[in-house]
Amino acid sequence: MTKAAQKKKKSSEALPGGDGAAGSSVPTPIPTQLEGDFHVKPVTPADFEPDELLGVYRRMLTSRRLDEKMLTLLKQGKGFFHIGCAGHEAAQAAISLLSRPGHDWFSLYYRDLSVYLGLGATSQDVMLHHMAKADDPNSGGRQMSEHYSWPEKNILPVSSSVGAQFLPAVGVALANQRDGNDAYTYCSCGDGATSQGDFHEALNWAARASAPVLFLVQDNKYAISVPVSDQTAGGTAFKLARGYEGLSRAHVDGTDFFASYAVAKAAIAHIRDGKGAVCLVADTVRLLPHSSSDNHTKYRTPEELEADKEIDPIARFENTLKEAGILTQDLITKIRGEVQTEVDAAAAWAATQDDPEADSALTHVYFEGDQGLEFETSNPSGEPVVLVDAINHALHEEMERNPKMLVYGEDVAGGKGGVFTATRDLTKKFGDRCFNSPLAEASVIGTAVGFAAAGYRPVVEIQFGDYIWPALQQIRNQVSTFRYRSNGTWGCPMVIRVPIGGYIHGGLCHSQNIEAFFGHMPGLVVVMPSNAADAKGLLKTAIRGQDPVIFLEHKALYRAASARRPEPDTDYLVPFGKAAVTREGTDLTVITYGALVSKAINVARQLEGEGVQVEIIDLRSLLPLDMETVLKSVKKTNKALVLYEDHEFLGFGAEIAAQLSESAFGHLDAPIRRVAGKFAPIAFADPLERAILPTDDDVLEAVRELAAY
Repeated sequence: MTKAAQKKKKSSEALPGGDGAAGSSVPTPIPTQLEGDFHVKPVTPADFEPDELLGVYRRMLTSRRLDEKMLTLLKQGKGFFHIGCAGHEAAQAAISLLSRPGHDWFSLYYRDLSVYLGLGATSQDVMLHHMAKADDPNSGGRQMSEHYSWPEKNILPVSSSVGAQFLPAVGVALANQRDGNDAYTYCSCGDGATSQGDFHEALNWAARASAPVLFLVQDNKYAISVPVSDQTAGGTAFKLARGYEGLSRAHVDGTDFFASYAVAKAAIAHIRDGKGAVCLVADTVRLLPHSSSDNHTKYRTPEELEADKEIDPIARFENTLKEAGILTQDLITKIRGEVQTEVDAAAAWAATQDDPEADSALTHVYFEGDQGLEFETSNPSGEPVVLVDAINHALHEEMERNPKMLVYGEDVAGGKGGVFTATRDLTKKFGDRCFNSPLAEASVIGTAVGFAAAGYRPVVEIQFGDYIWPALQQIRNQVSTFRYRSNGTWGCPMVIRVPIGGYIHGGLCHSQNIEAFFGHMPGLVVVMPSNAADAKGLLKTAIRGQDPVIFLEHKALYRAASARRPEPDTDYLVPFGKAAVTREGTDLTVITYGALVSKAINVARQLEGEGVQVEIIDLRSLLPLDMETVLKSVKKTNKALVLYEDHEFLGFGAEIAAQLSESAFGHLDAPIRRVAGKFAPIAFADPLERAILPTDDDVLEAVRELAAY
């Protein structure tokens, strides 16, 4: 760059790659691909209509100008946060040009501004989002900047969690594969995200299933401040991906639009032809710090930053179009001026729009419309059935009813039907709608997010509650917040079936109770039936509803006589948030759920002979929680015992006790009592397990003491 050009650039608010860079001697080679697994035909400007290339140029400039403007707004206190796309525009513009918004699907990450614009977004959309306005079409002010969402264009809502986008993208791709269309799914990330386990799980599943997904790794060589040499074996995700048989790869200069277009065109054609997934690594540059909260001069040298500017993708594109006779300096100045005017006007307009109302903060946590469910009021009258069979029958009936319902997880398919036989004969009857997943819990949940977004109804099984933790990222940062962070424009209806609980000599990793963890996540429904009839009715409600449900099944109840009930019919639905009064009484109330309901019943029967009338409330649904029924009972009996299997300390029963203390204190004739598990992992040996979990004797002693208080 000449000294005159440098002076001109400093004296104006020129776009990077703008007036000054356009006159530089930046080389404009058009490489096809650095290396890869399929043939690529090079393209030149002659392969496009001039107006098409000018449109690409305008979008790239708009993306850059928006980055600049948002940073200016931050300094003025009119914005909150920013993550830049500068340096990534060429590869993104190429791929968006090859995509069909509303047909193809997009699982973006937070540096995909140029893709968002290429799919039809406007500067006004971006500014509403940046300023977190009420009419922000992405999230209504719920998400931080650069977290795009657009149901009409099939753009899934972005999660801030690095790598959270990979597995939902695979789920969407698998859904499109089932539907038999030629849509592909775009899933992008930075080089740092390829260190996440979800990346490798996604590549594994996509390669195994020949899923139609394009993984675009936008390698700008830094994960915030950590260089790729410290992150990635071999220095590039291109080498990481080579171990997945069935996955094709390509490696391209992502600062060159024409090289990126040529490789992306070949990759997308490969995918649309049913030849499987592609991992495309595009070498880009990051011309801005990681985010507005970062200062990259603390870890990058001036020489390195200047070298990146020399391969600015906008400068390279400009020079190539000038050499092709498509751009002149006058036209460059004209388009730049128009872009600046457009972006400035969008920012000024957005600043006048309304902020979200404070009372809207609690909306769209759950589905708010009419779910069209009719709940049965009569008692079931079928033949008695054990709980696991009731679950199996519910799955059969709902798969018969809904052809978009899928059942999958570890060991659920074929003749085995899961380790507890809950899914037996589903594959025999419904074929590949009941299938085995990889042994990877994050994959099970993450792909279900994609299936749900694409219109399927996934009912997935986590084999034991003790092994759900690898999926926590997906449950917390994708599933539970999917509706909220998209301002209600997306939903995530799915059911996660999870066997839980002790009393089976399962030891530390087959006995955990997990309801308190998931009861702390807005957006989830958490239920735990204590008997076969409720299990069938609650599961059917979960499958037909519009919210994600954690469906907890106590292993000790699967074939327990105490949980055996007459089987409900095919349309028997039990409402969420409605506790059952299992036994009426006048002297005290036991509030419980799951396996401990039967223990409470045993104690109540024994104490009846001693003249003590115990009322038992089976919560059934923990989130939402029916405190109305609980409070009504306690105000009648004036005494409350909260009985649960999980650790007493910070267990779910602590919340019930707290609410009782706040809302029923004046009606209590005795302190609220809790009986629950000890604060220790569940041990294997029988005497150790009995010492940790509540026993019938523990419950009996506590109820007697409370009754006598």
